Amino acid sequence: MKKSLLLLFLTFVLNLFTAQTITFISEKTNKPLPKVSVFGKDGSILAFSDIDGKIEKQSLKSDQERFQLVYDNVVLAQLSFSEINKDIVKLDDKINDIEPVVIKNNKPAKYLLIKGNFNAYVTVNNLLNSYVDGIVTYVFDNKTKKVKDIKVQQYRIFSLENATFEKKQTGAWDYSMFLDLPKLKYAGNLEKYNNGELKIKELKTPSKDEVEITGEDLQEKEMAILGYRLFDIRGIVNFSFEKNSKKTLRDFNKYNSIEFLKLKHKSEPDYNQIIIYKNFYPTELDFSNEKDIAEVKYNKRQSNYTIRYWDEETFPNMQKVFSSFFKDDLKEKQNIK
Repeated sequence: MKKSLLLLFLTFVLNLFTAQTITFISEKTNKPLPKVSVFGKDGSILAFSDIDGKIEKQSLKSDQERFQLVYDNVVLAQLSFSEINKDIVKLDDKINDIEPVVIKNNKPAKYLLIKGNFNAYVTVNNLLNSYVDGIVTYVFDNKTKKVKDIKVQQYRIFSLENATFEKKQTGAWDYSMFLDLPKLKYAGNLEKYNNGELKIKELKTPSKDEVEITGEDLQEKEMAILGYRLFDIRGIVNFSFEKNSKKTLRDFNKYNSIEFLKLKHKSEPDYNQIIIYKNFYPTELDFSNEKDIAEVKYNKRQSNYTIRYWDEETFPNMQKVFSSFFKDDLKEKQNIK
């Protein structure tokens, strides 16, 4: 009798736990869909699915009415609260097949060059604050697989018109200062993440292998610095590689990271949730004994481009998604060219 009651109780707890999440599933593969952004009707990013395709149900409120689901910079669906408030939501992701990386030269050399498209954006209390995208080349030492240089070829940068730098109003700041380029520090040495302090999960899909690394700091006590308070720092890094590959730089086909930080001035009653998203999509791989690649200076106060690279069909243009919510409030910083 006791065993039956214990089993019944465990089943109830398990069902209660699983009911707290929504899992996004690919209609094409029936596998989880990680990295799905859920936008509210006001343009706020309410949730971002983990490597198991899960988000917390509590992050979605019925008063948002409709939700826009974005995957790989493309809108997959617009759902009502009743349509998304389920244990499993299947999404049609057939338009998001990974473009193959072009290998320009197979002959080994001193450097391995990976060129691609990137975007990054910052949200404050879930609402967009600033955005950047462009074209960049990462220069790796072909022996150590470490990043030796980062060459930005083109970029454009945006921020909201009403941003300010009032010292005691951290929720109203322009956070374009956080728009650093995606970090590929251990892209060629994934074993470096296996240090006992980080959590590592892997997911195999019919088209790719995914690796998710998570870590956290300041979970129980805030840090005070120059009148400001920092709390609840977390990070998620995702790498995608060719299916059943050795997960080397030659197999690398996508990078994503999310950094979470709660910040306030000591005079503010509540923390502001700052989230930084960074994405990189390799397009070309080359070997060279030289690393003198044409580049521009990356200055977060201005844009710098000579061609409309974002018009390319395969470019990850999240600005188009954001502008559908924020219209003319999202202003591009002056292009110096």
